[in-house]
Amino acid sequence: MIKGGIPVKISEFFRSDEYDEDETDYDEEDYRTAQAETQGNGSKVMELVNKNHEKKIMLFEPRIFSDVKAIAQRLLDGQAAVVNFQRIDDGQAHRVVDFLSGVTFAIDGKIQRIGEKIFLCTPDDFIVEGNLTDTRQDDEFKMRGI
Repeated sequence: MIKGGIPVKISEFFRSDEYDEDETDYDEEDYRTAQAETQGNGSKVMELVNKNHEKKIMLFEPRIFSDVKAIAQRLLDGQAAVVNFQRIDDGQAHRVVDFLSGVTFAIDGKIQRIGEKIFLCTPDDFIVEGNLTDTRQDDEFKMRGI
């Protein structure tokens, strides 16, 4: 074959070099420097992330069943929602609660009754402490179907 021809160039292209691609030598000093830089910048990154991911609680007062879409979207976006059912009939309110129960279940969240015809829906990363209702109100609400 002709030296320097196409077959030789192809074989040179696939020729293995002195170093294996999987092996890389690192100086221990370089590793320590890189590790220190990562640790130093880590806290700054965390601050920026925390500022951009503010947690909010949105207030909703649905009047028809189709209003549930906006509430569900907020929950899917990681926001909590307080839902007041004062201005919707009991049948529609029951449907909304059923739908929101499914949404909160899907995102590992919770739905809790916090007042007469008022519910709190939270994603999984919210913690709610305390108890605002007594058992008499819960039983009364259940008998009405809401």
